[in-house]
Amino acid sequence: MGKASRTKSDVSRRERIAAQRAAERRAERRRRILIASGSVLVVVAIVLAFVLVKITSGSGTSHPKAASNGPAGAALSTLVNEVTTIPASTLDAVGGGSISNGGSIGASPSGGGTFFTDVSGSALTSGGKPEFLYIGAEYCPYCAAQRWPMIIALSRFGTFSGLSTIHSSSTDAYPNTPTWTFYGSHYTSKYLTFVSVEETKNYRIGNTTNTSVNYVPLQTPTSAQQSLLTKYDPNQSIPFLDIGGKYVGVGNPNPYGPQDLQGMSWTQVAAALRNPSSTIAQGALGTANYLTAAICKLTGNQPASACTPAIKALEAKLG
Repeated sequence: MGKASRTKSDVSRRERIAAQRAAERRAERRRRILIASGSVLVVVAIVLAFVLVKITSGSGTSHPKAASNGPAGAALSTLVNEVTTIPASTLDAVGGGSISNGGSIGASPSGGGTFFTDVSGSALTSGGKPEFLYIGAEYCPYCAAQRWPMIIALSRFGTFSGLSTIHSSSTDAYPNTPTWTFYGSHYTSKYLTFVSVEETKNYRIGNTTNTSVNYVPLQTPTSAQQSLLTKYDPNQSIPFLDIGGKYVGVGNPNPYGPQDLQGMSWTQVAAALRNPSSTIAQGALGTANYLTAAICKLTGNQPASACTPAIKALEAKLG
């Protein structure tokens, strides 16, 4: 082979080697890119999995599940029946209960535990009937205590459906007070209209141990409802009750409150309500009877099954 041929062959071989090495370098770069991309996808998948678990289970501190821990299914139906069918004889035996001695009936509705005074505002009606307005929140322990007598009193004039059990906030005063929520429930009555506003859930946004973080929003009062709250309750305290624009209640009537329900289950509270001498019956049923008396004054003492002589005796104390 001549010199020119050998030179041409060497050049060709070097070009092939260079091309091969260039191809290997490109392949290596592609391999590294694929590995890096795969790693990113794995990380993204893991993050998404944690997010989905947190959303579906509600076990994370940033968005905990609003667990009720109360009865469900047939047990819940039994509980609802027990609370909404307290015998009139039991209610009459309690009368004003411990509330009559608490000194809170007729107090000025300025917030902080005052309860039930008559007001001179415009009548509050809905659908041609007196309206019972409640503004509260699922986290609120005082609302938790107030829902029991509200359900008892209102059940004497109509029927609830869709009631469910919850507990008050686990990070607020009187934590985990057993109660109900009106959110998602429905009330029918020929005598009055019941309107409820549960402003927030019973858990906070973010770190549940940080009391400066707000609770998860649920329902917002209308401008008219907010005006009533502002007018009669300058401190914006809850629970807030306006019965027909005639009677206003703020907080709980002394001495009844969430302290009476601490450490109890829903079924234990329901059982205590049927014992007229129990502390819970004296407070919750006494409150329910005053609520009943206020409603009876607006319905012309109808129905007679609710507006009994014992209830009429309480009407005089309402003004």
